[in-house]
Amino acid sequence: MSQSTVQAHPMREIRVGKVVVNIGLGKSGEAIERGKKVLEQVTGQNPAQTRAKKSVRDFGIHKGEPIGVVVTVRGGGTAALIEKLLTAREKKLAGSSFDPQGSISFGIREHIEIPGIRYDPAIGILGMNVSILLERPGYGVSRRNRRTSRVGRSHRVTRDEAMQYFKDKFGVTVQ
Repeated sequence: MSQSTVQAHPMREIRVGKVVVNIGLGKSGEAIERGKKVLEQVTGQNPAQTRAKKSVRDFGIHKGEPIGVVVTVRGGGTAALIEKLLTAREKKLAGSSFDPQGSISFGIREHIEIPGIRYDPAIGILGMNVSILLERPGYGVSRRNRRTSRVGRSHRVTRDEAMQYFKDKFGVTVQ
């Protein structure tokens, strides 16, 4: 049999587990509301607030005070969201953006670089961090409540596999 007629095992297929988009604002109040509006425009979902873990007197931050907003996107909308976010980065990612477990993280300096987002003087310009988790079918055993189990080393997504996935699926160039 030739190589092209042999199909890969369905459990070895790589897929996007989740996309987390985070804006750290460092202060509460009106800045949080502006951050929420931006994340709603980008993802189409309602963002959650992140709160300060400890007080930092020099920055005027108190424990428990909202200092950022975050959205987690799972399921069908992830591919379209990743495509938009990568377009803002001109489909270029640094090799250091990929970690050994197959996760990818990168930043976007200005949210107005994302296609379909217009500049609003009331909001201003905000940057954001994007983290993407790649996984294979069967990863749920590590997250379930009952009888959790570890994912075997050979089943985990490696750094090289993650790079190849992004090159093939999204046309990304890795620098």
